[in-house]
Amino acid sequence: MTDELNLSANQLDALREIGNVGAGNSATALSQVINRRIDMNVPKVALVPLEAVPDLVGGPDAVVVGIFLRVYGKAPSNILFLLPQKSAFYLVDTLMGKPHGSTTSLDFMDESALMEIGNILSGAYLNAFFTFTKITMLPSIPALAMDMAGAILNVVLAQLGQMGDQALVIETEFLSEDDGINGQFFLVPDPGSLNTIIDAVGVE
Repeated sequence: MTDELNLSANQLDALREIGNVGAGNSATALSQVINRRIDMNVPKVALVPLEAVPDLVGGPDAVVVGIFLRVYGKAPSNILFLLPQKSAFYLVDTLMGKPHGSTTSLDFMDESALMEIGNILSGAYLNAFFTFTKITMLPSIPALAMDMAGAILNVVLAQLGQMGDQALVIETEFLSEDDGINGQFFLVPDPGSLNTIIDAVGVE
């Protein structure tokens, strides 16, 4: 199915703009929850060989917390929010009103709080997506894992690997004003969803 992944510069720009608005919504939502300003980089849109995705988050051995949601609808996709372990602990402290440095492992309440953040970010992102495309996309209940980036991404991308050897990745980096939180938000459409999205945007 790799022939579906030949996108023009205009189509990549359109996807980047959707990602920009979606990530902007998500950053605003996160900043309201934690009462700190969240900055974001302009999203990167790229066709990435599946085996190269762990390198985007500091290498396959970097310990991260991953929040994963499957997206259902006309354009099935995957959403992944990755936080370095240190940032995840910092975010938990912020959410729970604890002094920073208090959290050194995640209990059930901590994981629930982080998964709710995943819910909020995904909802804000997909609302923007709907504004551009009029495609309704519904996220699943989030799943959370703390492991090496390579292990988490292998699980997420295994299903995509059955469809081709590349993934279209819309990647946005978030950074809090005090540098305590940095994370990466990925939207990875199924290869078969790309034509649906591109057609909806209306870019030749």
